[in-house]
Amino acid sequence: MSFMFHNTCEHCLSHSALWDRFPFPSFLHSIVLDLPFNPPREFGDFPTLRTQVPAQLTTLRIPTHNMAPPGRRRAQLSPATVLLGLFFLFSSTASAASAVLGVDLGTEYIKAALVKPGVPLEIVLTKDSKRKETSAVAFKPSKSGPLPAGSYPERFYGGDAIALQARFPADVYPNLKHLLGVPLDSEIVGVYKERYPALDVVSTEDRKTVSFNDASFAAGSEEPFSVEELLAMELKNVRENAKALAGKGYDVQDVVFTVPPFYTVAERRALEVAARLAGMKVLSVVSDSLAVGINYAVSRTFPDITKKGKAEIDMVFDMGAGSTSATVLQFAGRSIKDVGKRNKTIQEVQVLGVGWDKTLGGDVLNSLIVDDIVSTFVALPGAKSASITAEQVKSHGRTAAKLFKEAERIRQVLSANSETSAFFEGLYEDVDLRYKLSRATLEKLTSDMAARIDAPIENALKAAGLTWKDIDSVIVHGGATRTPFVQNRLEKLATKAKIRANVNSDEAAVFGAAFKAAGISPSFRVKEIRDIDVQGYEHGIQYKFNLKDRDQKIFTPNTKLGVTKDLPFQMMGEFEFEIYQSIPGAKGDVKEPVLHFQSGNLTRVVTRMIDDEKCDRDSFNNYVQVRLSPITGTPEVLSAWVTCETEAVDAKGGIVDGVKNLFGMGGKKDQEPLKDGESASESSSSSKASKSSKSGKSSSTSSSAAAEGSDAADAEPKRKVVRSAITYEVKQLGYEKHPRKELKRMQDR
Repeated sequence: MSFMFHNTCEHCLSHSALWDRFPFPSFLHSIVLDLPFNPPREFGDFPTLRTQVPAQLTTLRIPTHNMAPPGRRRAQLSPATVLLGLFFLFSSTASAASAVLGVDLGTEYIKAALVKPGVPLEIVLTKDSKRKETSAVAFKPSKSGPLPAGSYPERFYGGDAIALQARFPADVYPNLKHLLGVPLDSEIVGVYKERYPALDVVSTEDRKTVSFNDASFAAGSEEPFSVEELLAMELKNVRENAKALAGKGYDVQDVVFTVPPFYTVAERRALEVAARLAGMKVLSVVSDSLAVGINYAVSRTFPDITKKGKAEIDMVFDMGAGSTSATVLQFAGRSIKDVGKRNKTIQEVQVLGVGWDKTLGGDVLNSLIVDDIVSTFVALPGAKSASITAEQVKSHGRTAAKLFKEAERIRQVLSANSETSAFFEGLYEDVDLRYKLSRATLEKLTSDMAARIDAPIENALKAAGLTWKDIDSVIVHGGATRTPFVQNRLEKLATKAKIRANVNSDEAAVFGAAFKAAGISPSFRVKEIRDIDVQGYEHGIQYKFNLKDRDQKIFTPNTKLGVTKDLPFQMMGEFEFEIYQSIPGAKGDVKEPVLHFQSGNLTRVVTRMIDDEKCDRDSFNNYVQVRLSPITGTPEVLSAWVTCETEAVDAKGGIVDGVKNLFGMGGKKDQEPLKDGESASESSSSSKASKSSKSGKSSSTSSSAAAEGSDAADAEPKRKVVRSAITYEVKQLGYEKHPRKELKRMQDR
């Protein structure tokens, strides 16, 4: 007796018309029986839920060979009872249907898009019904004073947090993205402290990262909050909004994040920790520009390069609040093998080259406007009489918060207008300021910034080995690309005809991330788009061999994520090496260690292979397989083994041939099929004649040559390669792994 459940109806849960045609009981909506169903064409490119029954449970067999004799059998269960039992069996699986999330982690804003059964792609709205959440979290100080240990202040997120910045600048934490995984003495932290002077930025204890002391707590009552913890709070708020959108019965855990292409191993690891603290599972980390490319490919079909089609090559220019990047992408169709002997065509998006500027963005433009406002203010008679200096104004927390907020507004207004003004009542020491700025003046202030636009573009073209003539179009993304001088510079470099204006410059990346999440999740079926990303940095290994330091490059900046590499060594005993990431700096490349490898039982394995396998000592080689993780882009060790050579034992026939000879059936050569019209005796005689003929011919050859051949065969015995796995230990360096106890402490608060 057998019940079969087939995955043939993949759209039934999102296509209510099916239940009108097949009126099953409502509790069977999670179990698909033998019902052939052809999905409507309009569902072609959208993710839809597959059957809720897991693959390992699609066949349920009830054994009958151990059943009691007919006289003692119990009454057979009715079909309704069996189906009801199956419902309870699979109810937990059905209720665990998950939605997936794509998150565009920006410097100033966080955007999220949800994919759930019946909802292809939908932006997760904030509690204020906005399509993007300001990247900020705030602790509102208690009216009763500093809190004791174990007590925590009320938290605010997004726009509500920024609204508190003018009153409580030391308790609002915005723009945390670029602080992930960086040390206190980095240039990025210095710029951050200048912009937010009221925040108390400190070094994390026993780690090369930064944290914040908050004045809401009594001195020494609480450890500083790390950047990962604060970002996790923001991500958890996004997740709660996504769960509210998904509705009851859906969980939101699986996430694909977008990150800048220049994110280092430490920054990627820190993001993974923040996601874990927020209750998220990272399906993948994809670069911003590649996510834009995935979204671009969703609604398009490109020429098949396996059929001599010409690929489309575009550049994605992304300028956000904190950084700028240029990425050369190749869009093409490709024919690959499908199930059986059939072929199918997929769309492919591949990164060819990347360039970036880590500090060129909307924030640096705002800083220029702030500098001009402060210069205008200190030149006022009232400010001069009070001996107010520019340093005093910039270092005052509340004043700095007001200035940067107004500078952001001024820059956005000048993107569409030629002039704007602002009024600051009691800006500092009760001195008022009325400020005016024209677009022409802004372009003069940002003239040096305009020249910096070229560098990321030139570096991307150089890495791809292409020129502007090879670029078909330029896709712009990011809010800062609306700045007039940025648009003018792009048009001058690429010509206006190549600038694509039909791509959503705000939400293309988050939609691409959500589409990738749906493609990775087994619960959805989407248009097959293969994306090929790179990490952007060189990687190498350092180790000692024969008392000499060795340095070997293993990955280039254009190495594809997921590609494995076997590292060869010639070690007879335990050995170790470090994998480093080469990061360009002002004083040259800096090699930052990221992994430490230590072999475990190599000496014992080599000794056993010499004793048991009779391996030659000079033939030993060791191999360690490494790759750049296809999920996070960080280097990882997959396996390690040792090989050696030994003499091969030439077996004299197999067991089957021995049995055949025992019964007079002969070997394989004696069992050749008969030719047409040939009898068994003829075949036997012809075989013998052939053998004697061959024997006669061979006897007529030189006996000395035969002897030499025999000697050569004896002198060069056959050899085989023996392989054995070895144990090893890998430790994270740089951004080290958090102990479980530390993660639990951070999660609890």
